[in-house]
Amino acid sequence: MASLGAMISLSPSSSFLNKSTGVPGCSTHLSLRQPRLVTAPASSSSFRVFSSLGSNRDPHGSVLIETSATPLDTSAADVVPKSTVSGGVQDVYGEDAATEDMPITPWSLSVASGYTLLRDPHHNKGLAFSHRERDAHYLRGLLPPTVISQDLQVKKMMHTIRQYQVPLQRYMCMMDLQETNERLFYKLLIDHVEELLPVVYTPTVGEACQKYGSIFLRPQGLFISLKEKGKIHEVLRNWPEKNIQVIVVTDGERILGLGDLGCQGMGIPVGKLSLYTALGGVRPSACLPVTIDVGTNNEKLLNDEFYIGLRQRRATGEEYSELMDEFMTAVKQNYGEKVVIQFEDFANHNAFDLLAKYGTTHLVFNDDIQGTASVVLAGLIAALRFVGGSLSNHRFLFLGAGEAGTGIAELIALEISKKSHIPLEEARKNIWLVDSKGLIVSSRKESIQHFKKPWAHDHEPIRHLVDAVKAIKPTVLIGTSGVGQTFTQEVVETMAELNEKPIILSLSNPTSQSECTAEEAYTWSQGRAIFASGSPFAPVEYEGKTFVPGQANNAYIFPGFGLGLIMSGTIRVHDDMLLAASEALAEQLTEEHYEKGMIYPPFRNIRKISARIAAKVAAKAYELGLATRLPQPKELEQCAESSMYSPSYRSYR
Repeated sequence: MASLGAMISLSPSSSFLNKSTGVPGCSTHLSLRQPRLVTAPASSSSFRVFSSLGSNRDPHGSVLIETSATPLDTSAADVVPKSTVSGGVQDVYGEDAATEDMPITPWSLSVASGYTLLRDPHHNKGLAFSHRERDAHYLRGLLPPTVISQDLQVKKMMHTIRQYQVPLQRYMCMMDLQETNERLFYKLLIDHVEELLPVVYTPTVGEACQKYGSIFLRPQGLFISLKEKGKIHEVLRNWPEKNIQVIVVTDGERILGLGDLGCQGMGIPVGKLSLYTALGGVRPSACLPVTIDVGTNNEKLLNDEFYIGLRQRRATGEEYSELMDEFMTAVKQNYGEKVVIQFEDFANHNAFDLLAKYGTTHLVFNDDIQGTASVVLAGLIAALRFVGGSLSNHRFLFLGAGEAGTGIAELIALEISKKSHIPLEEARKNIWLVDSKGLIVSSRKESIQHFKKPWAHDHEPIRHLVDAVKAIKPTVLIGTSGVGQTFTQEVVETMAELNEKPIILSLSNPTSQSECTAEEAYTWSQGRAIFASGSPFAPVEYEGKTFVPGQANNAYIFPGFGLGLIMSGTIRVHDDMLLAASEALAEQLTEEHYEKGMIYPPFRNIRKISARIAAKVAAKAYELGLATRLPQPKELEQCAESSMYSPSYRSYR
């Protein structure tokens, strides 16, 4: 076949595969709509990289490659290696298969070099480029002469971040780093997770969402609005990464405890996915944040000149359902059956319906309902060490009967049912919920939403929380109301009168919406409370003893849970997987942790914790017959650890 003599820029981050054979080769058709780009094995004679800087190097510093239509030799030496990592996206240029001391080629849309390389967050290393790399990639003069290590860069960035006194400024600094040097961002977050987790996620992300329009500089993720209705499949194809494994999606109607923030809720999917990578090891290129913009009912935002979303009231009913259905269908068409779709911060009336509707057709997971439930159950299992007995011996009272409260209640009942071998309906009888109208009782059954009905027990109506505490006599008090300061001094003191060690979980986010603070819980209970919160609180000293409050943060669960789904190729989420994740987290506590009154392990060990959770979730998926990645690995925890993304810099050829 005659040579075409074509001059094209190529990318080894995506292989040009012959569709009929699936092996690297050439094609006479180049689609401008969705290009399939070529990798160039070093030993292949079918590609010739020009070393001159003449017409064969584009103005942006990309190296051009001449190709012919002659098929590549597909011998073992030339075939681009596939990933050997169970949990990773197919890595066609071999980074996952290589050890960290083996050099790789930093190709993106073209062979990245020069100014282009410095502006590519996936491959930029800043002053960490070696002298050899600066020569090879045309960086001389574009950087100061000093070469520093990644560890020194981390030290420098932490020094910079700590100079900011305002949390939102720290958040913006971290987001800017993510957009300029991806590996340094994740290295920083992993190495200083306890300090930076509150910066990139709760509580700071709440303020970031409130002010997202005014701090917006560059887009992160996909914004799908009503204007894209009928074209969502095409919109998904606009995203540059094609091998997506996890999507976090919100419609912004119930952001944390802050209400309807519309399009500005994008901060939540972006933050969640950064934790999927940092804490769960999912490759950044496999993550896709999405905001579904159907308008907002927030008058303040509709009148804000900096608001970035649709300026209209929220679409509901059939119009909303059709848009969501088109999105879910397009996701499966683009990314297949095994992409994890995590719903975030949908209002109650949509959250339960979406989970029920798509739970049988897609790999969906609602973190507010299921993730929160799993992490709280783990804390309760650990708390049994202090209070004794089993969960079936305790009485639970919730303030808040939305998706978080009912989700936690249902998982507790499921755990009690399985461990005590009693019917689920019987297990529910020790769990009581209070909503904005008071205790949920059977006389209210006809007027309450469907997801509250299982918790409508026989009892006289009670309006106020403190009266419900006195009547029900709970051993565990859980707040998911989204309303701050609702666990008053009288409520906490009543819990302390009824119990030697009352368990008090104040879970609403951000900190301003917490039902009570750690200091209030310990002080009002005379230091006897077993306390955990949704947002972080500093250690509290009471009568000479230091108490370390737990944080029932979903970040303990969803990164490892998602990794377990990915590495096993699971096609559906089952409640037993959530129970397995809870038990795996509770198992991570040591005697040292219990001595400090902790019911959650420190976040500094979160990658190990996530690997253990992933292994337990994957094992349960194989047991239930829901896993498709066969055969099952013998060492699932080792498999999980080996599949995790490493933020360490790579050496470039």
